Amino acid sequence: MWYVSTRGLAPRVDFEEALFSGYAPDGGLFMPEELPQLDRKTLYRWSVLPYSGLVKELCALFIGPEIIPRDDLDDLINQAFNRFRHPEVVCMSRLKSGLNVLELWHGPTYAFKDLSLCCTGQFLQYFLEKRERHVTVLVGTSGDTGSAAIESVRGAKNVDIIVLLPKGHCSKIQELQMTTVLQENVHVFGVEGNSDELDEPIKAVFADEGFVKEHNLMSLNSINWSRVLVQMAHYFFAYFQCAPSMNEDPLLPMEVVVPAGAAGNLAAGCIAWKMGLPIRLVATVNCNDIIHRTVQHGDFSLSKGIKSTLASAMDIQVPYNMERIFWLLSGCDSQVTRALMEQFERTQSLKLPRELHSQVSYAMMSESVSDEAITQTMVRCWDENQYLLCPHSAVAVSYHYQQADRQQSSNTSRCCLAPACAAKFPEAVLAAGLTPETPEEILDLEHKDTHCTPMSRGDDWALMLRGIIEDRRRQWRGLGPRRH
Repeated sequence: MWYVSTRGLAPRVDFEEALFSGYAPDGGLFMPEELPQLDRKTLYRWSVLPYSGLVKELCALFIGPEIIPRDDLDDLINQAFNRFRHPEVVCMSRLKSGLNVLELWHGPTYAFKDLSLCCTGQFLQYFLEKRERHVTVLVGTSGDTGSAAIESVRGAKNVDIIVLLPKGHCSKIQELQMTTVLQENVHVFGVEGNSDELDEPIKAVFADEGFVKEHNLMSLNSINWSRVLVQMAHYFFAYFQCAPSMNEDPLLPMEVVVPAGAAGNLAAGCIAWKMGLPIRLVATVNCNDIIHRTVQHGDFSLSKGIKSTLASAMDIQVPYNMERIFWLLSGCDSQVTRALMEQFERTQSLKLPRELHSQVSYAMMSESVSDEAITQTMVRCWDENQYLLCPHSAVAVSYHYQQADRQQSSNTSRCCLAPACAAKFPEAVLAAGLTPETPEEILDLEHKDTHCTPMSRGDDWALMLRGIIEDRRRQWRGLGPRRH
């Protein structure tokens, strides 16, 4: 399986190269050169597999035995999931009002990103040990990515990880999950800015190809293809759990409601759909609504600023994985994608061509959900089921309740993806007038030592990043830190 850049000006690469690259050299994102088409017989065979089995099948398709032999691949995925609290890795909760919630948060950090990052961490270490290499992982986070990335590589001897978190824009628990990890290979920076602002120095460092190559830099944000690949399993598992029958021909469609931030999960769903899974995607966002405006009106433009919401991990203005979706839905047209993204980067404003907007609105529906609707949804779900939703999950469930109330007799099967455990967001639970339920493991964070290096406004953030990257590289080579 080969991977090409969405912008069409970079050489094609195999899975290993895509894994270590992050952005393609031309600024695009890697996507499979061609998508396998799954026939009904394959889907029927996969329908009885557990979640981990679906991850194995999908990874085998997109990695190939010449890159990672199948036995090794299966072992890596088993290892990735061995710290998950649920025996099935994920869990489908069937609740009142026809609500199906796929809990994706049973990993080490209580968030869905553990699923893809634990696998990606295993793939990384497999290749690094084989090649006797060291890498520095650079991650910007709006909340859950940082802690999940840290957990996936903490203590690894051939990986250093640098995480930038937006100080004051994560929940207290999210921040503690990062700042209490004191392993020598983990470096956390608290940025005086929001999640879009902290992406700028990261992009600036990655734009220096010579520096990236010299220091073996890579990213574990959802620009990394490996994360999108693993997330495709959510959609197959959801379909097989909730579809009314696997005996229909053709198979009946089903809605999957996706709380969307940077749109990596949404891109995974689009790929699954393009491979033949009969799903209808619903992209749900908070009032930071660029994805909703894109689906509804073809308006992929920045608004005046990020609004802080209860669903803080979705407080994003630049959902960079939409580039993957534009490429896929334009018929893999890299020339069109490159022109669109260059215009967006230049003007921060973009009106999709009519044909592409038509394809996007055919592939998915969308909804924007207010903080008031989030808390109302959390309260209703608790009242009906004694079930606590996190605010991000509530964004998806709000859409379900709207539809259920309007169409009491609808036969459409629907599943809402739940990206995080409510325990990570006690502030939002309290805002809804509910009582947080906090596991001991999370309560214990309050009593641990923390370490976080500040990045203040006025500092040269890109220069600070370069400094820590150079120091860690020197130490790995046994040269000691540089002199200032």
